[in-house]
Amino acid sequence: MSKNFSRASAPDGYFRTIQNPSVRLLLIPFVAYAIWLFEMYLLEGRVQLFLHPDPSGLLLYTLICCIAIGIVIPVLIIRKSFVQGDVTMFHLGVRSWYRTVLAVVLTLLVIGLVSTLQNPFGTDKSAFFLIFILLLPTGIATVMICWVLVGTHIQALVRSGGALLSIPVGVAITAILFGLASKAQFPLATTPDTLFWHIIAGMVAAVFFFLVREVWSTAVFVTGELVYLLAGWFSVSGLYPVYSAILISAAISVGVLIVIHWYLSRHFLTIPAPVA
Repeated sequence: MSKNFSRASAPDGYFRTIQNPSVRLLLIPFVAYAIWLFEMYLLEGRVQLFLHPDPSGLLLYTLICCIAIGIVIPVLIIRKSFVQGDVTMFHLGVRSWYRTVLAVVLTLLVIGLVSTLQNPFGTDKSAFFLIFILLLPTGIATVMICWVLVGTHIQALVRSGGALLSIPVGVAITAILFGLASKAQFPLATTPDTLFWHIIAGMVAAVFFFLVREVWSTAVFVTGELVYLLAGWFSVSGLYPVYSAILISAAISVGVLIVIHWYLSRHFLTIPAPVA
């Protein structure tokens, strides 16, 4: 048993209780997911931004879809759920900086090893790195929306059934949401076969998150999955002219996630409480 506490005061109206658990834990997270999905289609999928990238389009997509909707909005929703006791810092995957760095390094080593043994771009090793950096903002936003927000709230909704119910339900639902995101990214190219493999990849990513419970390494893991899933759709030569914009977009997303991690760690904590 544990109790959540906020270290910072805020207006009472901000933490006003939403009495209906279905609204608080199901409707609101799914509305946020739907908005993110629509914006991803509008700013990336509809114009095939990753296939025909331009610096202004990449930055606009990163700022609106990946940061404002993909990171900031989930955190605002999570703040309310945290104070209500629906989720804890452990559930969110916000851990100590030492654990975070260790988990990220180990995940990167595994991805590096796999890409060395089986590079989807053949002998072009720089292409894997370039696509990875291009997709990193999307990977971070995907983890924040699908698992940190929707996944943890779905688990909280069915928590009374125990881990044997909450984890499989969380894995199944978030895997489908991850798969549907591929349709928004590449609406003309997604076939039933590719959608199937995206859902399978979503299940693997969900299991990884629910087992590791660390948001940074999950973002790295999901980005690696996206590279393999989407490798066949990229024209790598067309990405090199916008290399600077790709790096800036990735740096902004990582920087915002660092700030979010610092903010949550500084202002919120979960204290184990003895069972009466």
